[in-house]
Amino acid sequence: MTRLAAYPMWLTYSGLWGFVAALSWVTTPVYLIRDVGMSPLELVLAGTALEVAYSVFEVPTGIVADLYSRRLSLVVAGVVMGGGMLVVGLVPAAWTVLLGMAVWGAGWTFRSGAEDAWLADETDRDTMNRAYNRGAQVGRVGRLLGLVAAIPLALVDLRLPLLVAGAVSVGIAVLVAVAMAEHGFTRPERTGSHVAQGLRTARDGVRVVRGTPVLVLVLGIFLVLGAWQEGFDRLWEAHLLLDVGVPDLFGLDGVTWFSVLAIAVTLLSLGVAAPLVTRWERLSPARLARLLLVMHLLLMLCALAFALTGTWWPAAAAYLATAVVRDLAGPPFHAWLNGSITDSPLRATVLSVTSIAGSAGEWGGGPVLGLVGNRYGVRAALTLGAVLLLPTLGLFARAVRHHGVEPELAEPHVV
Repeated sequence: MTRLAAYPMWLTYSGLWGFVAALSWVTTPVYLIRDVGMSPLELVLAGTALEVAYSVFEVPTGIVADLYSRRLSLVVAGVVMGGGMLVVGLVPAAWTVLLGMAVWGAGWTFRSGAEDAWLADETDRDTMNRAYNRGAQVGRVGRLLGLVAAIPLALVDLRLPLLVAGAVSVGIAVLVAVAMAEHGFTRPERTGSHVAQGLRTARDGVRVVRGTPVLVLVLGIFLVLGAWQEGFDRLWEAHLLLDVGVPDLFGLDGVTWFSVLAIAVTLLSLGVAAPLVTRWERLSPARLARLLLVMHLLLMLCALAFALTGTWWPAAAAYLATAVVRDLAGPPFHAWLNGSITDSPLRATVLSVTSIAGSAGEWGGGPVLGLVGNRYGVRAALTLGAVLLLPTLGLFARAVRHHGVEPELAEPHVV
């Protein structure tokens, strides 16, 4: 099979992972609530298991991508993530869910950093920004196809979408192995043992982060966003099921309603992003930071409205607004972050170091929100999570004001 050039390969890759994302997540929470019988705290702990594994393996797998191969890291990611999905879906028990989520999270770390580093190595800055925005659109189309496939599968068995997602994830690994070119990466010359070289790479990656002011700001942003995302992603379905109530309309059950909402999010994101991607891919880092400030202000307001609304249609509208704003903010954020890293040989490690802050926010803040949900209700947990987004506005404002250049934020950059 002929290896694809970077841009078409990225679009294909994004579309396939969008398909897997829809299959693996849209009906899984309903499966965990109904078939496994997990409580709000257990739902959050399932995500915590994923995030703890993510935190443990994030930097080591970033080092693998920098020292050996970005493509190899992505192949491993597809196999391990697929295995985690299969474990979660095959045995409906709380302990297997925790185990599968941990495997899933470990597999994700092989993607995190490696895919962005591969794209930056294989393209110039303009092509990279275009690939992020156009790839996000293709990913939304893939997600839409996954949602359409998930509905009939879930009606047969709630586990089927997750099992199919695991199989497709392994298939992506095969595609990457045979079709992804890797011309921009040069494997560094080995100096000393594998362990010693890996430790040096990790140390140099940390120095890059500490020596780049915008990356110091990113650490705080990731930390806050992680705490909110973990609570929101684990509890929004429970809020609609337990606090709001699913309407008895056309005989639709919770699974179908959640699938409809997911399809609506994808269609709205496609429609809203279509006229914007061409503008966004030409923005400077300072303007990207300003755009992200506005989008995260909207995100906080929409998340707060969702948490406080107690009737179906307003709650559904608030959820759609929250999900669409978060979806649209992803590509500009990745372009802003990846464009701020100038040390290509350490790119995957640097991205992994920054991502650990998000993981720490998720496994640190998620259980707190789960405990709040158990004691005071899901609405209280979601409200607290939305309020936690407030510090991101100050961090983005600082990035806008100084364009990521504040000497007092960082130590000298020495690598």
